[in-house]
Amino acid sequence: MIRIAACGDIHAGRDCAGRIAPWFADVDRLADVLLLAGDLTRTGDPAEAALLASELRAVTVPKIAVLGNHDYHDERPEVLVDILRHGGIDVLEGEPTSVEVGGLRLGVAGAKGFAGGFAGACAPAFGEPEMKAFVRHTQQMAVRLESALLELDADLRVALLHYAPVTDTLAGERLDLYPLLGSYLLGDAIDRAGADLVLHGHAHAGSELGRTPGGVPVRNVAQTVLRAPYRVYAMAADGSLRSPSDVGAI
Repeated sequence: MIRIAACGDIHAGRDCAGRIAPWFADVDRLADVLLLAGDLTRTGDPAEAALLASELRAVTVPKIAVLGNHDYHDERPEVLVDILRHGGIDVLEGEPTSVEVGGLRLGVAGAKGFAGGFAGACAPAFGEPEMKAFVRHTQQMAVRLESALLELDADLRVALLHYAPVTDTLAGERLDLYPLLGSYLLGDAIDRAGADLVLHGHAHAGSELGRTPGGVPVRNVAQTVLRAPYRVYAMAADGSLRSPSDVGAI
């Protein structure tokens, strides 16, 4: 069994010094790996990334993350990635990685993902160059996610995203926001490549539980949805999920 601690949308800001570390004080005892589903910082300021890395420095289990839209706001994502990796956080963008836990290999395919909408209400790659570029970015993210999943040689495979791949976990958000919160292309990519679990954030007012059309469990782990610093999901060797556990409140 592998215990996965997961959360998204920490939104670390300069006023968070000393506040984030206590949330994760028990991760090493309760989980085997910590997965962070984007929006690690508030505005993408490198100082915010440095603060987060410092707050999580005491966590010794593997820390794997993707960036979110907030992390791109300052337009220096490559600087954030360097800072976070230097601080011991493995940041993925269309890449696979794996960790060994108790004789099982957990593979993680990470990608930010992007928006565009879902079946029946999605943006087409048609018309103005800006619209084509918007949709093509989502398409590229889906291709990179699928490729990363296919590259994994692991007993258990997790797709780690920021944007949502299904509408199930958006329930609670305004319907007119759905096209900005994710894309069906991500869910289709996951079903083609295969996975045992999907984790994402971004939808702050959404719902935790969902599934891809192909039946892969999806979990929205935004802290505002969990109402806790993180959730621990226990995955058996056959890929089944045991009852999750909460840790405190935020």
